[in-house]
Order: sequence, then C-alpha cells, then structure tokens
Amino acid sequence: MSSSVIARTRFSVLDRSRTREGHPPSAALRDTVALAREAEALGYHRFWVSEHHGVPGVAGSAPTVLAAAVASATRTIRVGTGGVMLPNHRPLVVAEQFGVLEALFPGRIDMGLGRSVGFTDGVRRALGRDKGDAEDFAAQLGDLLDWFTGGSPTGVHARPSEGLTVPPFVLAMGEGAGIAARAGLPMVIGDLRDREKLLRGIDRYRSLFRPSPWAAEPYVMISGTIAVAGTEADARRLLVPEAWSAAYSRTRGTFPPLAPAESVEARTMTAKERGFYEAGLAGHIAGIGDRVVHELEKVLKETGAEEVLVTTSSFDRPALLDSYRRLAALFAPGR
Repeated sequence: MSSSVIARTRFSVLDRSRTREGHPPSAALRDTVALAREAEALGYHRFWVSEHHGVPGVAGSAPTVLAAAVASATRTIRVGTGGVMLPNHRPLVVAEQFGVLEALFPGRIDMGLGRSVGFTDGVRRALGRDKGDAEDFAAQLGDLLDWFTGGSPTGVHARPSEGLTVPPFVLAMGEGAGIAARAGLPMVIGDLRDREKLLRGIDRYRSLFRPSPWAAEPYVMISGTIAVAGTEADARRLLVPEAWSAAYSRTRGTFPPLAPAESVEARTMTAKERGFYEAGLAGHIAGIGDRVVHELEKVLKETGAEEVLVTTSSFDRPALLDSYRRLAALFAPGR
C-alpha cells in the first residue's frame, strides 16, 4: 500500500504529553516515554516533545528534561524538542541544556526552537516575558548558535556545549519561515489543514534560504495530525477529543484535558461550540490506509517536504498507538 514518495520520506512523532480526564499529569509524561519506545520500534525517525506553561491539558512544561527521559528509554531514535520556546529563556541556558543532552546521548539530539511566548497574559507575567519578546527571536537564535561555536563576545564559554553539534530546527509560524531561511536552518511548518498558508510559507522559506554551516540546502518538515484506523468512523473518533479541547479553549479561554470521544459525542453543544468543534475535526489526514496514502502523496508532492512530523493526540491510547502502527506500515511496510 506504500508509494515511492511516501517510502522516501522520513516520518517522525511530536507528542505533547496531553493530559486525560481521570488520569494525573504524571501518567501523560509516562505515556510519552512509552510512546517513544513504540515509535522507535516502528521505525519513526525522530521523537520530539513540546513546551507549554500553565495549560491544564498539557503536562509537558520542561521539554529538555522530558527529552532526557525519552532518550534514556530509547536507543536509536533521534530525540528533541518541538520546540523549546526561545523567547522564554536565556540562550546560554538553552545551549547548556542541549549540550548536556548531546554529551549524554551523542548523535541523537535535535534542537527544535520556537518563537512563541506564553499563551496568556498571566503565563507571560509569570515567565517575566511579554509578546514583544518574540520579536527578538532572530537575534536570540543567533546568540544560541554562537554558544556552540564559541563565538560569544562575553568571554564566557558554554559547557559542555561548545564544540558539539546539535542540529537546530526552526518552528515556523508567521515570520518563522523567513528567519529559518536567512539563518540557513531546517524548518518545521504546519498545519496540514491550511494548505494554502502552508505552501506560501514553504515557498517563502525556499526562496530566501541561505546555505549555512548547519544546512547546505533547504529542509522542510511538515507537521500535523494524521489518524489511520480500520474504518473511517474509527479514524474520525480519534480526532474527537482534541477537536473538543480546541472548541472548549476557543469558547472558555483554557485548554482542558482530553475527554473520551463517547462523552464528547454525547454532549449538547452551543452553536458556537459546535462550529469550533466541527472545524477542529476538518482538514486532517484521517481515514483508512488507502485514503491516508492518497492524502499523503498529495501533500508531499505539493510541498516537496523531506519529512512529516505527526502530532496526533487522542484520549484512547491503544487506538492512538494502533494509528501510529498503521501509519508505519504505510511508510515502512517491510519492517
């Protein structure tokens, strides 16, 4: 069922450590580590974790700490962040953290970097940041990379980072594509639902790309939700918990833990909630294998992407794992 364009594409996983109703945050973190082991066995190329602060629905607030746990529990899969939000931190500290990871797990660590600050005013105040800090991302990125090459004007040296090579990636939202291109770095861009915006960002990145010591050519990783199941209905059901969490956050201002699909489908929703919920279900790559192959071929041909970062979350962990297994059978059928 695989195809040549799919077979030559790398597939990776970003798990956001989504919390679930009735389960403590610690369970979400352990689920992330367990999923990383499965992803490695299935042949996924990378396993990344994310950074969120003050979000009830996400346990992953310290990505380099969680990445250390993931790397300890695996042997060969690349491990990294999708991403560390650089405006929230001093570049020296970020360099030190990734230097420690690379020293402990040589040749396996990725440094995915984003330019977002906290999602709410309260979180930004708690972090000592404001929205304007994201405007300095390009300079912060340059400072961070300098710590690995010993180029800091302060006379200070980042230990053990200096001299190590940790591949950097830029999470491109808004201006991120241009920043990634001018810095000569690989780019991660989503989401798959807004294909026009996705293609505009990729075109901008490729047209502005300048070769660097980190990347001689443009490298595009597209990210989004992909759900594969035995029936179309089962694939759709995988999307339901995340769609409801998004609708809830859009109408009530906070992103909640995932609820079971059955309880979501039984809810009486307001018209506004229903609109956001249905929008949250639309546009993803979801269905039985043949349909997913067709959709993947289409998006890979449109984008020319070298890699796909799968970001699917759902309440039903066995069904989620089954989806990752079915997807792996499409890109590595002989494994």
